[in-house]
Amino acid sequence: MSAPDAPVVYVLEVIRPATRADVPVLVELIRELAEYERARHEVEIDEILLERALFGTEPSAYAHVATAGEQVIGMALYYRSFSTWTGRPGIYLEDLYVRPGHRGLGTGRALLASLARLALEEDCRRLEWSVLDWNEPAIAFYQSIGAVATDEWTRYRLSGSALTDFASREGRRE
Repeated sequence: MSAPDAPVVYVLEVIRPATRADVPVLVELIRELAEYERARHEVEIDEILLERALFGTEPSAYAHVATAGEQVIGMALYYRSFSTWTGRPGIYLEDLYVRPGHRGLGTGRALLASLARLALEEDCRRLEWSVLDWNEPAIAFYQSIGAVATDEWTRYRLSGSALTDFASREGRRE
């Protein structure tokens, strides 16, 4: 009699800074996240744009990856911020994503903890991010680690034609 199929348990081996070789899989992860967030149609990024953002002469973003064996299974993509109130830098987490087959094993927690440690090492006063209001699993996870929603702040965005129109209209007044 054979034993029932045991669940596959992936062992997280490494959380490390992303390298140029990770760019293709990072683009895949970004697309998977966008699909999960019901916004795949909004994704414009490609390998060239991401490599420039992460590894150009003046990087505008950074990433940590989680690996199991040789496979990248998750990412935390972030950028630097600054608080005028504290006079210190911060880290803004743009995307935290773990592939579905690897969730619930502590990978997201490990990625977020790597950024928390980085924030402390760099004398940052804040590690911040946004979460979609319908993403209950993520909200529960963030609350479980002690994160607090900043409900008094509403995020605004100018993009697309609104950005173009505003910039061209206001640019004439200078």
